[in-house]
Amino acid sequence: MIKAAIIGGSGYTGGELARIICRHPEIEVCAVTSRQLAGSSISKAHPFLQGFLDINFQERLTGDYDVVFTATPHGASMDIVPELLASGVKVIDLSGDYRLKDPVTYKHWYGHDHKDIINLEKAVYGIPELFRENIAKADFVSNPGCYPTCSILSLAPMFANGLVDDHLVIDAKSSTSGAGAEPTKATHHPNCGASITPYKVGTHRHTPEIQMCLEGLYRGKLDVIFTPHLLPVVRGMLTTSYVTLRQELSNEVINKLYADFYKGSRFVRLTGIPSMQSVAGSNFCEVGLEKAGRNTMVVMGAIDNLVKGASGQAVQNCNIMFGLEETMGLDFPGLGV
Repeated sequence: MIKAAIIGGSGYTGGELARIICRHPEIEVCAVTSRQLAGSSISKAHPFLQGFLDINFQERLTGDYDVVFTATPHGASMDIVPELLASGVKVIDLSGDYRLKDPVTYKHWYGHDHKDIINLEKAVYGIPELFRENIAKADFVSNPGCYPTCSILSLAPMFANGLVDDHLVIDAKSSTSGAGAEPTKATHHPNCGASITPYKVGTHRHTPEIQMCLEGLYRGKLDVIFTPHLLPVVRGMLTTSYVTLRQELSNEVINKLYADFYKGSRFVRLTGIPSMQSVAGSNFCEVGLEKAGRNTMVVMGAIDNLVKGASGQAVQNCNIMFGLEETMGLDFPGLGV
């Protein structure tokens, strides 16, 4: 069995990691840390784990592990990851600390200097459907954000094949769990329960992440306009993107191109209109395409922000890093309702 530890296990992401891995046939959760809840049962924070993972939170890791998942706030991972990697353990970081490869860009969007430039350069960006070969050879993977995962997977074939111009508009909507377990004024139910609210218009930290990855596929500069909205639902995410085709192409041709691009990718499912309900609780990404007007393609994507957008994708990356079947422990359908 692969011995795994989770640093920062009291939040939604840490709990989702524990939920998925506790039923994984080849990975065992041996330790979960939480400074605030150290010494108490993990089921105190995550009652759904009672009877499945009956261990106590630790204040810090002790012992040897094969892989460590760092589900820590932005800025905290940089203080943890260097020592972990120096010990020889494989690391999958779920924060935003190692996603952006340019430290100047990182400082601009996160507001502070990057303190671990060496490992920033080493981190492999972990979208398996695009970077499997690099992930398979990696000791350190930076798990993508939820908005970038949904946006990039739905748009990658367009930009990788040079079918569209350099202007991209993404209208994204996500659930309240994406804001984390700590309550805020914005996620307080009376403020968001009957409303759809745009936020961080033009300033969301996932914008440069989307741009970085798609520019790598496009092999050129892009103008990315990204607007996120908060939905009054618990989990799930939907992105609707607008791109301009460079030449006349039918829906049939584009759908075939997508099918070929994602051939062998179990967790990308081509549909008509993607459904958040279909993917809720699962590691699937649904993608839909419709042509509108003369030459505009409307590209839609749906994921569970806590699974394919975070913890499920982290486990998918872990499977690849250890040479396991990519779908192991993850091949189950969404909730549907």
